[in-house]
Amino acid sequence: MAASVNCLDQHVRKAPESVALIWERDEPGTEVKITYRELLETTCRLANTLKRYGVQRGDRVAIYMPVSPVAVAAMLACARIGAVHTVVFAGFSAESLARRINDARCKVVITFNQGLRGGRVVELKKIVDEAVKNCPTVQHVLVAHRTENKVPMGELDVPLEQEMAQEAPVCIPESMGSEDMLFMLYTSGSTGTPKGLVHTQAGYLLYAALTHKLVFDYQPGDVFGCVADIGWITGHSYVVYGPLCNGATSVLFESTPVYPNAGRYWETVQRLRVNQFYGAPTAIRLLLKLGDVWVKKYDRSSLRTLGSVGEPINNEAWEWLHKVVGDGRCTLVDTWWQTETGGICIAPRPSEEGAEILPGMAMRPFFGILPTLMDEKGNVVEGDDVSGALCIAQAWPGMARTIYGDHQRFVDSYFRAYPGYYFTGDGAHRTQDGYYQITGRMDDVINISGHRLGTAEIEDAMADHPAVPETAVIGYPHDIKGEAAFAFIVLKDEAGDVDVVVNELKSAVATKIAKYAVPDQILVVKRLPKTRSGKVMRRLLRKIITSGAQDLGDTTTLEDPSVIQEILSAFHMHKERRAATK
Repeated sequence: MAASVNCLDQHVRKAPESVALIWERDEPGTEVKITYRELLETTCRLANTLKRYGVQRGDRVAIYMPVSPVAVAAMLACARIGAVHTVVFAGFSAESLARRINDARCKVVITFNQGLRGGRVVELKKIVDEAVKNCPTVQHVLVAHRTENKVPMGELDVPLEQEMAQEAPVCIPESMGSEDMLFMLYTSGSTGTPKGLVHTQAGYLLYAALTHKLVFDYQPGDVFGCVADIGWITGHSYVVYGPLCNGATSVLFESTPVYPNAGRYWETVQRLRVNQFYGAPTAIRLLLKLGDVWVKKYDRSSLRTLGSVGEPINNEAWEWLHKVVGDGRCTLVDTWWQTETGGICIAPRPSEEGAEILPGMAMRPFFGILPTLMDEKGNVVEGDDVSGALCIAQAWPGMARTIYGDHQRFVDSYFRAYPGYYFTGDGAHRTQDGYYQITGRMDDVINISGHRLGTAEIEDAMADHPAVPETAVIGYPHDIKGEAAFAFIVLKDEAGDVDVVVNELKSAVATKIAKYAVPDQILVVKRLPKTRSGKVMRRLLRKIITSGAQDLGDTTTLEDPSVIQEILSAFHMHKERRAATK
């Protein structure tokens, strides 16, 4: 049966007026609550509208919308009629959107007239108009309205709310096979065409629901607050499918962590009585830099579980999240997983009652996940206190099944490097106690004078410094060592003497790792280049220092392009100072 039945109908039969979604809109204090009954009716009207406009089982539908109830209904409406949704993050450019639409050969695009984020208006419809000029498969653009502003409507455009109002609030769900496609989601690789990863019906939903319940200790009646965008896999699994399958109340967070101020997350927790908070280390480090006062201003006593996702969380951010945000009483789960895995694969919970949780470590594999470390020769690394390439030794329900239209690329990307294993692309360390710590992407491993070192290890050593909320380390060619480490650091306003801090950082790296790990160069910058989902684009930092920012490649996911010139100017000054002292 369609995933939408498991996410909607079963709960409507039992408790139709229980709250499915709390839409935490951009402006604080204007939240909207949507019951399971209301969400089912909206989903059915939208599903019927899609059918009337020619969408059939197996057709692909692009959804270019920010976090909102209509976007969730659009996903579930596609699932209900057997169509395949591909949500494109509403921060992508027209070119990136068009590329994804064309690769998936989408028949319909669903969007908003405009979006609102951080007090700013985002011209979504204009971006879609620009994209579909180059998308011959698109027959209709369904336009919902987030603002009162009128936007020009073209011959492909359909006013969504008007059309939905004419439809019945009932839609018989399509009967689906367990391995039929549910959705496609594109990974944003820095090179090559985007990869449309395919997730299927039963395995994905089972895995999302089970991990949501057990990793976060979800209990009936809880308010689950994952602040990810639905354009990413975290939003699919832990804003939409996992929580709704479990009958939870899921928070849809439309805004940013610092709008209208740095207390936004915690004010939301207080007002909505959020029980689980799931966010990204980048946002946590940003808020850490802005001080404890914004946290302590609000009542966070409703929180039971805190979660971290997206990249390894450094120890300072972990400790701050645990001690300041969670008052030292909340379970903190650092979760490791990927778009490809469909759901959380390594996390401290579930585990035995009261089992230890170590800072900055994902620790324990989830049920059915068999992590394996491999060496450079493709051999399994046995024992504890060892490192290697992180692979998974057997299939699990939530894993992606293919790359749309290119199964060979799927095989080559994930199964060729270590035959018989799924290669994650990440490195990991297995501790003496058998726990797993992610050391970062394997392509973020530097070989310094024959020593292999994860850049995340160096970043972690430096980020423990009280004056340093954020760091990014990359490798660059070195005449003698082969490669050397180059560190970019952001300092707190009250950091004091920069030279003193830099020397302390070098000392910290030498002490915590080894002298060979000390970065040859450390550059202080105001901020780091990040995607709109908060990931640091280390690829761009590497380009800046190796080629002076020539040929940056795809920068459409960059939140603020002006950061490139800012870092480039700082780097040129840094080079001049170094030249003058030689």
